[in-house]
Amino acid sequence: MFTLQSIIGLGVRASSRTAVRCQSNLVDILEQVSKGQLEPQEAAKLFSATSQDETLKKFANLDHHRSLRVGFPEAVFAQGKTAEQVARILDDMAFQQNEAIETTTVAKTAILATRVDPEMYKALSEYEFRHGVIDYYKDASIVSMKASGTTELPALPKTRVVVVTAGTTDIPAAEEAAVTLEATRGCHVDRVNDAGVAGLHRILRALPTLTHSDVGCVIVCAGMDGALPSVVGGLVSVPVIAVPTSIGYGASFGGISAMLTMLNSCSPGVGVVNIDNGFGAAAMAYKFVRRLG
Repeated sequence: MFTLQSIIGLGVRASSRTAVRCQSNLVDILEQVSKGQLEPQEAAKLFSATSQDETLKKFANLDHHRSLRVGFPEAVFAQGKTAEQVARILDDMAFQQNEAIETTTVAKTAILATRVDPEMYKALSEYEFRHGVIDYYKDASIVSMKASGTTELPALPKTRVVVVTAGTTDIPAAEEAAVTLEATRGCHVDRVNDAGVAGLHRILRALPTLTHSDVGCVIVCAGMDGALPSVVGGLVSVPVIAVPTSIGYGASFGGISAMLTMLNSCSPGVGVVNIDNGFGAAAMAYKFVRRLG
């Protein structure tokens, strides 16, 4: 006879504790079935979701189960796509979320498109979405879509992530991280901007925010010399995620110089994502802090 844990174990080769935490949505759905709160046929729909737009399959193969597997939802990387492609993908993702909401209360994940410039947003704003509405975060170049069936959002846990920038020009990467985290409803987000090493008093002034007991992770975005993550790493007891940005003069090589500095950090506990990859930093931070509750 299969137990709840053995079912999860078929899909995840990890400890029972890790499996439960990493697949909390899956556990919630299976528990609702076991308690008679959800029909098995309805649960099966959630696990076998396919795109309702058949023509969408000509250019996209959506991963509707990603949040069930890894705990973080799929996002649309809009750069290089047409506005129509982005719109149809977002609408299909909202359709799937509406289907899930009809059968269970656990499917309230973020629907995001990253790297959306103002020109693309203008085209998206003219598209007739059938399954949700969109908001635009210009500083982050992110479109967030709320499925029409979403009536209330889950409560935020007490855990916090602090997003720090070395300079004002690092804000786009930082906002991509901050807005992504806020959309997941997985933590509170605090921002500390323009606190680079040229004026160390600025980051020291932010120490109460950085070292608050509820902070589970710090994201630091920096271009030019990329030194700030090492400084922050020497001040806090939580993981630091360094985001090199493409800001700087010639020898910065579009962020490569900052990235190499961060990779060679002498502060233990500093991890590095790709240049300007605020979304990747948010995904990593989310996986850190969601285990803290």
